[in-house]
Amino acid sequence: MNNKQTILIVDDSMLNRALLADMIGDSFRILEAEDGKQAVAVMQKEGSGISLVLLDYVMPQMDGFGVLEVMNHNGWIKDIPVIMVSAESDAAYIERAYELGVTDFINRPYDVNIVRRRVMNTLMLYQKQRNLMGMVADQVYEREKSNNLMVYILSHIVEFRNGESGMHVLNVQAMTEMILTHLVRLTDQYNLTAEDISLISMASSLHDIGKIAIPEEILNKPGRFTDEEFAIMKTHSAVGAQMLDDLELYKDEKLVKVAWEICRWHHERYDGRGYPDGLVGEEIPISAQVVALADVYDALTSPRVYKPPFSHEEALRMIRDGECGTFNPLILQCLTEVAGELESRLNRGVTGREVTNDTQRLVETALDAAAGDAQASSRTLELLDYERMKYHFFASMSNEVQFEFTEEPAMIVLSDWSERKLGLPEIVMDPYNDEAFCQVFGSENLAAMSSLLRSTTPDDPVVDMEMQVTVEGETRWLHVLARALWSEENPPSYMGSIGKFIDIDDQQAQLRDLQFKAYHDPLTEVVNGAFARKVIADRLGEGHDHDRDTDRFVLAVCDLDLFKQANDNHGHQFGDKVLQHFASRLQDSVRGDDIVARVGGDEFLLCMECPVNPQPLIERIHGSLEGEFEGFPLSVSMGVATTEGGVRDYDELFRRADVALYHMKRSGRGGFVFYDELNEEEQHSLTDGSHTALSGIDKGEEGQ
Repeated sequence: MNNKQTILIVDDSMLNRALLADMIGDSFRILEAEDGKQAVAVMQKEGSGISLVLLDYVMPQMDGFGVLEVMNHNGWIKDIPVIMVSAESDAAYIERAYELGVTDFINRPYDVNIVRRRVMNTLMLYQKQRNLMGMVADQVYEREKSNNLMVYILSHIVEFRNGESGMHVLNVQAMTEMILTHLVRLTDQYNLTAEDISLISMASSLHDIGKIAIPEEILNKPGRFTDEEFAIMKTHSAVGAQMLDDLELYKDEKLVKVAWEICRWHHERYDGRGYPDGLVGEEIPISAQVVALADVYDALTSPRVYKPPFSHEEALRMIRDGECGTFNPLILQCLTEVAGELESRLNRGVTGREVTNDTQRLVETALDAAAGDAQASSRTLELLDYERMKYHFFASMSNEVQFEFTEEPAMIVLSDWSERKLGLPEIVMDPYNDEAFCQVFGSENLAAMSSLLRSTTPDDPVVDMEMQVTVEGETRWLHVLARALWSEENPPSYMGSIGKFIDIDDQQAQLRDLQFKAYHDPLTEVVNGAFARKVIADRLGEGHDHDRDTDRFVLAVCDLDLFKQANDNHGHQFGDKVLQHFASRLQDSVRGDDIVARVGGDEFLLCMECPVNPQPLIERIHGSLEGEFEGFPLSVSMGVATTEGGVRDYDELFRRADVALYHMKRSGRGGFVFYDELNEEEQHSLTDGSHTALSGIDKGEEGQ
């Protein structure tokens, strides 16, 4: 096998070719061409195997400029350096040669030392550039590999509580990229770049993060949801968006903004019948539209606790027939046209060896930089920064300490949270012998973790364990999720690991905070209507036996009579303060286990156990609520219903309180009325549902 570098000498003079070959020496493999057409034929055959071209200018058939134009047209000039050899010294001639990509000039008559030095310098320069680009490509591929693994780990955590595999998130990501790529070929309506597609595909991985705040008994219920359970489940889209909105770092990054759109609106539908905001048509960002379709398809074709998987063909039929909601016709067309690829592209998982099309383009851009394109070089740096931003975003999203460990040299790189969470610097050399690192983790823990990682295989590389650590004298428990990295050799060798340290106490506190947000009104911090309905229905114990003498409840619906004036005359910020003040007074007026909820706008709900006559209790509460706030009068109307007479159905009890409130407001406001005080005609005056402002919990919530 010939390992010599290949040099192509192109000159119509046999003597000149022989002179150049002798000057270069026997260290190279020499190819010759006597005109431009022969030179092109040789390059066509040899390809990038040619290390250098020495090119004459004046030749029959095709001159030197003609050869350079062909090399530019075919892209060869990026990979094969060219030295022009000629007696011509005209400035215009030299300028045009440089414009066409020539690297250097050698003038006749030839000087052997100059020829050898310029040939060697050009070959060394291009070899260094190739090595540099190889390093850049390796770094990009490694970064993409890490990103894929981070997505896999994050998706595994998000889906773990849902009783599903992390494959759902990966499938949605892959399908999102497929549909968006096809969409830009179909239409220029959305003006999506390759970077946009990569960004949206990556952000799609976060579409269901709000589910972490949904109670497990609802999340994994095998049967159909009740109305109350479905109302709670629907909060996951808004909760996910709120999680991103609450980020301390990277909040203004484009990736975070796109992820926010997807989290909040991936359950919207093209006809306006989705949630949480009822957006219609192109009001829904294209990112959320495509993720919504991908989410539905994968949910249909995957097994769930409540159903077996549908076939690929049946899922497509159900989507096209509108059984899963209405979608953008253009996106449905894309789905139809990529349908043949779906089964082969999905459910592949992440092995750490895949690279996306975007990464391929990134490497090609880097290779363009090697050819001397300064603008391309700048673009490469921007894209590398973008890859780093994605990595840091996922690290900050999880509020956990991410790590990368390399065996040679022994070094661990920790994410930005390391100092805050563990009191350790971001880079620790020789961690097994570093005093501070071992003091935190303990030598026995590190040895056990190392042993588990080394006992994995390339096909089963994940380690899941818990360890007790010491941070600033305080004992904590960490959940460790790590993936061993193995070489491609046969047999493979252990190279290190990546993973995360999760503070279990912090994780539980974060979960409690998310659940609080899912169950509470964000403005007033009293519980929201959907959660109140579930709790009250449980307390009423519909269908169960109760001691009617002691187990009696009062339900009151309260309305601020003049609230519209607060917004109109003082602005919405003042209106928000009024609502917060009123909710606080309402909470202070009842016992700790009584229920106070905001059911929409300026309407609130009270539910209390009251075994005695409730009239004095309601009178006291009403009196404590009226007054003023910063000069604004607080006038309160209340409608009250009780379980007296055996009413144990929540909806009926709420309807009665709602009817009583309506009659209180119609008769003058600023007071309270019990449903039992109304005559029979008044009690049934609103059964047609005409009182839309206070007709039920669900409508009230939509008006928040």
